[in-house]
Amino acid sequence: MRAIGIILAGGNNSRMRELSQKRAIGAMPIAGSYRAIDFALSNMTHSHIQKVAVLTQYNAWSLNQHLSSSKWWDFGRKQGGLYVFTPSITADNGFWYRGTADSIYQNLSYLKTSHEPYVVIASGDGIYKLDYNKVLEYHIEKKADITVVTKMIEPGEDVNRFGLVQTDEDGRITDFEEKPVVSSASLISTGVYIVRRRLLIELVEKCAAEDRYDFVNDILVRYKNQKRFYSYTMDSYWSNISTVESYYKTNMDFLKPEVRNYFFKEYPDVYSKVEDLPPAKYNPGSRVSNSLISSGCIINGTVENSVLFKTAYVGNNCVIRNSIILNDVYIGDNTHIENCIVESRDTIRANTTYIGSPDDIKIVIEKNVRYNI
Repeated sequence: MRAIGIILAGGNNSRMRELSQKRAIGAMPIAGSYRAIDFALSNMTHSHIQKVAVLTQYNAWSLNQHLSSSKWWDFGRKQGGLYVFTPSITADNGFWYRGTADSIYQNLSYLKTSHEPYVVIASGDGIYKLDYNKVLEYHIEKKADITVVTKMIEPGEDVNRFGLVQTDEDGRITDFEEKPVVSSASLISTGVYIVRRRLLIELVEKCAAEDRYDFVNDILVRYKNQKRFYSYTMDSYWSNISTVESYYKTNMDFLKPEVRNYFFKEYPDVYSKVEDLPPAKYNPGSRVSNSLISSGCIINGTVENSVLFKTAYVGNNCVIRNSIILNDVYIGDNTHIENCIVESRDTIRANTTYIGSPDDIKIVIEKNVRYNI
């Protein structure tokens, strides 16, 4: 593909509450064995984009560790590669990334030393599969300056965390409103864009010269009437995990056979860093129904409608319902957990009860000394 990739994975999000205190949003565990950023990386490699930069900043340790080897996504080529860019102090700049446009500006040499004519920009918190080649073909056909990948949302969905797009009959964007409080529009931006490399350099340099730092507000919204912006609407599964509620719902979606088959059994595959772990073990007396149980788990109790990530331990007579148990959690005997998200590396003491509600998912964080670091 005649494009390079940029994945924006550096932002902080208070709507994730305690879950974002340990890791970047792009490093959030998904569907038992994946991280959120795996989906964007897999889309890049399946679209034959050979050179990809991931821009990280906030709580980046876990994410950088996950990206320590490019071989899992097949970027280890001499003609391309996977690059992880964090903020760095230079003679001209002493700031962290002040926004998405500023993060691109601070790594402008990545764009200037590349030769591909187009750039695919994606966010690190989207859960979807997409062939960027089809978007690029549409972009060239429409002679667009920037193409925004969009998605129709269902009625009643919370619109104030998305960019709302309005188009004419030809698909050209006539209005772009970022995170409105109320809107009648139902076409949202998925945070995926295609733009000519030279134009992106020009727009980002203009932003920097005017002390503007945000890609959406200072480029898309500002130039919507001056440039040719087009919408490419995707019709397959897409989800954004920018809130606790959406993160919980996305993982629960993987318990639906149609969603699970779409991501796990249909081409192209979703790639991730692989750990050498034994298969899950179900001891006598355990009961599991409609759940995802990852490698390394040991189950002694009852698990229903839940997602258990790697190396979770469920003790005797435990009941886990409608919950997400993150990596390396120990759950003691006779524990009842329902409508909860249990943070990774927690030790839940025996005879403990945590019960949330479908409308108010409870985040369980046990402060213990099992990991004294």
